[in-house]
Amino acid sequence: METRKLGEDEVKGILESSGALLSGHFLLTSGRHSGQYVQCAQVLKYPRHCETLGRAIAAAFAGEDIDLVIGPALGGVIIAYEVARALDTQCLFTERENAKMTLRRGFRVMPGDRVLVVEDVVTTGGSVMEVMDVVRECGGEVAGVGVIVDRSGGKVDFGVRKYALLILDIATYTPEECPLCMAGEVPPIKPGSRNSVVSRQTSVVGT
Repeated sequence: METRKLGEDEVKGILESSGALLSGHFLLTSGRHSGQYVQCAQVLKYPRHCETLGRAIAAAFAGEDIDLVIGPALGGVIIAYEVARALDTQCLFTERENAKMTLRRGFRVMPGDRVLVVEDVVTTGGSVMEVMDVVRECGGEVAGVGVIVDRSGGKVDFGVRKYALLILDIATYTPEECPLCMAGEVPPIKPGSRNSVVSRQTSVVGT
């Protein structure tokens, strides 16, 4: 399958047109607050966009002898599949079991496998690091990390080659220091939750 790299303006245009770049008051998975949020589920619901983004990530790792592509559930599953399809290799995904990231469903990483870890968005990179640990525990080699959006401004370091289609430097805050909270803005929204409005008290307790 033909792959090609995308410019950041092109990637940003795809995300904006699909409603994946949001502004407001958000509670992130890390427990921190932000005035902006990247909801990649909104872009990945369009197969044509997912294919385009997956091919672009794959293009950055073409010729790297990738044996497997792995993404953490849920956010990394769809984009990891498209990257694997573009690289003509297998796609696995990790899940949490008893709060620990693991491989299930008969998925296996064999010793010596060169594995590309793929995620939709990274902020602190915690989920990606957990996937990397799973790969190494199985005897695999982490060949690199590919993401759609690195919202750390490029600061997150995985100790291996990282490629992001779009790098954003979005400020995040602890609940105690959040200027949106101090300004009396609406309570933070936890994107993707059934009940989207989260009280300040709940968000502080959950950090």
